[in-house]
Amino acid sequence: MNSNARILSFLVLTLAGWTGCSSKPSANEGKKAAAALDRIQGKAQVLIESGGALDAALNAGSTSSVYLWEGTRRYRLFFKTPYEVVHGDEYLVEGVYAQRVIDEIGDPDEGKDGYPLRSSCEHVVRMVWGGLPFDAIDLNAQVLHDRVKRYPARPVFLVTRIQPVKSTESGSDSAGSKKDDTEKNKNAPEVSVAADKQRAFLMESPPAQTAPLWEPNAGTTSCKVLIGPDGKIAELQTGKQLCEFVPWSQYRYQPPVRGGHPVKVSTEVEVRFEPRKPKATP
Repeated sequence: MNSNARILSFLVLTLAGWTGCSSKPSANEGKKAAAALDRIQGKAQVLIESGGALDAALNAGSTSSVYLWEGTRRYRLFFKTPYEVVHGDEYLVEGVYAQRVIDEIGDPDEGKDGYPLRSSCEHVVRMVWGGLPFDAIDLNAQVLHDRVKRYPARPVFLVTRIQPVKSTESGSDSAGSKKDDTEKNKNAPEVSVAADKQRAFLMESPPAQTAPLWEPNAGTTSCKVLIGPDGKIAELQTGKQLCEFVPWSQYRYQPPVRGGHPVKVSTEVEVRFEPRKPKATP
């Protein structure tokens, strides 16, 4: 995690219950988008950063930001009522993954007029903050729109419930062994391997993905990653949005070793996207 992260308590906004919906998406779209809450679990990261005046409006005016790491994916959390989040602690969070709802609502023009649609962002805000004044709904919808437009693959998560996760370690031996393994993996030396050579050690990977709405003509892209001693993707080493969109948890490599000892591998992975198929005209 970022070295600038501070261990601190952060009063943030948690969301009220689900209420009304936007007049723009159809009733069927609204029903589909609100079908289920999302659930994520991981370690919290609290940073002191500034995303500008508009971003602060969605964050109670604070320059602190709360994230949750789930594997290599980092979710930006937004809340409504005060809740104490401690950097480094593990949490179970329920709420709405904004991009999921936006994508489920869909876009008749398949992203040709930009992503996301302003009306879809307003719909998401109304689902969660239906009791807000019209001007507040409009402002929050604009903030959500601008944030997702700038970084479409960086998950925005609107929280409805959050709780700390207690350790399930049952014995000191188990805890000590796990800690030792973690330290060994963390301290393993890093080596660089060419993409074509590392490809031979690939054991599992997801099928070609459909290009996202925000880049419907995506073809192939090269993503720099760090493979851990366990053969899993430990870190994404690029800010490319297409790379951040990839489900890296579905990749598995043969655990890398060098001279009989575990190592971490810095390499590049070529990812292919299938073009989006235009929707059939009724």
